[in-house]
Amino acid sequence: MHGAGGDNLKQTGAGFDSTTPDVPQRVRKRAPKETVMEEESSKMKRIFGFELSDFQSWHRFVCLLNRPTDPASLGVFRLLFGLLMALDIPQERGLSSLDHRYFDELVVCRFPLFNFLEPFPLDWMYVVFVIMWLGAIGIMLGCFYRLSCLMFLIPYWYVFFLDKTAWNNHSYLYGLIGFQLTFMDANRYWSVDGLRNPKKRNAQVPLWNYTLLRAQIFIVYFIAGVKKLDADWVEGYSMNHLAGHWLFDPFKIVLTEELVNVLVVHGGGLVLDLTSGYLLFFDITRPYAMFFVTYFHCMNSQLFSIGMFSYTMLATSLLFCYPNWPKVIIQKIPAFLRNLLPLADPPQQSNSCAYPSVEPDRKGRNKQPVSKETALTFRQRMGAVFTVLYLAEQFFLPYSHFITKGYNNWTNGLYGYSWDMMVHSRSHQHVKITYKDGVTGEIGYLNPGVWTQSRRWKDHADMLKQYSSCLARELQTYNISDPKIYFDIWVSMNERFQQRLFDPRVDVVMAEWSPFKKTSWLMPLLVDLSPWRSKFDEIEKLLDNRTDVVFIADFPGLHLENFVSEDLGNTSIQVLKGELAVEIVAEKKNYSLKEGDKMQLPAGDYHYVYTTSEVPSCYMYIYVNTTLVQFEQNYTRLVELQEKIKNGTETEDISPELQTVLNGTTENINITDPTLAAFVRRQKRQEEYERRKNVTMVERFVRFTQRKYFVFRRSILMTGYAMRNLLFGRPPLEQLAEEFEYANMKLHVNANPESQSKEQAKTEDHSEL
Repeated sequence: MHGAGGDNLKQTGAGFDSTTPDVPQRVRKRAPKETVMEEESSKMKRIFGFELSDFQSWHRFVCLLNRPTDPASLGVFRLLFGLLMALDIPQERGLSSLDHRYFDELVVCRFPLFNFLEPFPLDWMYVVFVIMWLGAIGIMLGCFYRLSCLMFLIPYWYVFFLDKTAWNNHSYLYGLIGFQLTFMDANRYWSVDGLRNPKKRNAQVPLWNYTLLRAQIFIVYFIAGVKKLDADWVEGYSMNHLAGHWLFDPFKIVLTEELVNVLVVHGGGLVLDLTSGYLLFFDITRPYAMFFVTYFHCMNSQLFSIGMFSYTMLATSLLFCYPNWPKVIIQKIPAFLRNLLPLADPPQQSNSCAYPSVEPDRKGRNKQPVSKETALTFRQRMGAVFTVLYLAEQFFLPYSHFITKGYNNWTNGLYGYSWDMMVHSRSHQHVKITYKDGVTGEIGYLNPGVWTQSRRWKDHADMLKQYSSCLARELQTYNISDPKIYFDIWVSMNERFQQRLFDPRVDVVMAEWSPFKKTSWLMPLLVDLSPWRSKFDEIEKLLDNRTDVVFIADFPGLHLENFVSEDLGNTSIQVLKGELAVEIVAEKKNYSLKEGDKMQLPAGDYHYVYTTSEVPSCYMYIYVNTTLVQFEQNYTRLVELQEKIKNGTETEDISPELQTVLNGTTENINITDPTLAAFVRRQKRQEEYERRKNVTMVERFVRFTQRKYFVFRRSILMTGYAMRNLLFGRPPLEQLAEEFEYANMKLHVNANPESQSKEQAKTEDHSEL
């Protein structure tokens, strides 16, 4: 099968021969019209790998799906998938940090798919992950294959359903591939089962094993491309921050960063997703597709923290090649090395496949296949039914939003089922949680994110409902009776105005939510204001580097409560559309503003912005961080002074503390001047940045290896402690503390220096302000 990367067998159709019954093909005379049809049929088979006649009846279609196919490519993919999942479990699945997420005494709000799902006690959660990991190893080795698939699959989906905040498209894909492999004969090549059972070793597999996986990957690419046929993506608003990454520097030689964003990031991503599945299918285009797909996934591995996804997709690309491609490579290897590699011989027959019916002659020898209907087993029929139903479901789910209406929060339904990868980017400007005692009426505020380890609850009504119920339950332990919870969440999607996502007047604890009904307390996305995004760019270009701007849109009858920090000494509000009433709390005065009006806001005080127009209002805050500006001026002055000291041109008297700072001898010295302390922190960050920027490839590799070493080291140690606890009981707390410290040894120093430096920089920047 050429186009589909199929086998090289010559059988066709239900009887694997399209000739007239009982007439041998080599002696039958063909009519001119029939000859033309056969030539067209053969041409179609060369291109697509099948003929139209294979779809003339259900029986012939089942025979096509059960056509015997070489198991080599499927076996290699099984090995690679199992290996990648074994590497993924300690990392993205979270085995190395399991104690942080499922600590027994941890008070935390969780977001399972089904509310009745609860995590096991911590030590038993390690057992769940060990079973999953052993299943992945079993899949990799092809050892007790069906059992290994179940050992991987059941814990995987349990953990997947246990936490919706960790859902993403590639995690969903891993579960789907594991589910498919469970029903396949992927242990027929390069497997321990093949060594244990000669009948399974290098035995043919039915074509539907390949068809299902290829179609799944086609769906991932193609639906992701269809989802990108969206105005936000086509116009370059979804991922416009990516163009600044160093990976796109080669394109900036001939294109501006704006054109790189529109043409390369968004245009290239759209074209690649729409075409990859088709280009991988055909022989003539497959080499080009392999090149671009490989380049694309290698870039993604550097752009995003997506674990094994890029490598898994690279492994799936091999499925589109001829099924015997591993054997072709092995045959080119010197003979003395082949004993270490899997077989390169033609595959043996298997009961899983459908073979042409043959009639023996009188001496017991087989004749040429005749056009007798091929007998099919129940398993072969069920394999075809499973393939059709599964693929129909996969094409349906991304567009099932008319059913799952409760999940449509400015996105196309259930994010994990839609393959709308990177289509939406969000930024949150303001999040406020208000609670009210249902008996006394007392009002208070909660820190956003209290009692939870995730931030994704802010964007999804179903998670917000779960979070409010959890908050209400926890607040009752603080003597707050019948608490009511209100959320005021401001979000900008794909560079639009910051606007409310949910109605802040609704008590979410008592609010109705159903996956099959529209969420009544979800505020609509103001898509009619989308054209303003081009005006945002124009406005921002008119501002100097010291001035920042935030664009706000609000609904009639609602108001924004805001506080201007004392650091922001020059803050103003300007109306872009609609009408506002601004209340300054300290002055107890109201100011009416119309389109184009602007007013200064006092620093260090609250103010309220009411939308008084009948249509949504649009306005912007323009502000200058005077504290930061002052720091930059001081920093520049100190740098210049430092250069003069080094050059010996400074003649003024300098205080001992300043002399120490500028000489760089600040180790173990307490600096009392906040300006000098901020200067030292900035200098250290700059030195660290330069050091990391100039590291060699060897140093980068060593650092990468260290990070991975500590992840796997901690996974093994903490798992061992958990197994010990289950078998022999938990030791004293002092011993547990020592073991925990030993598992974390050096992890906080070397685990991720770059991200640690970034977090440190954020903290220090905040302290400077």
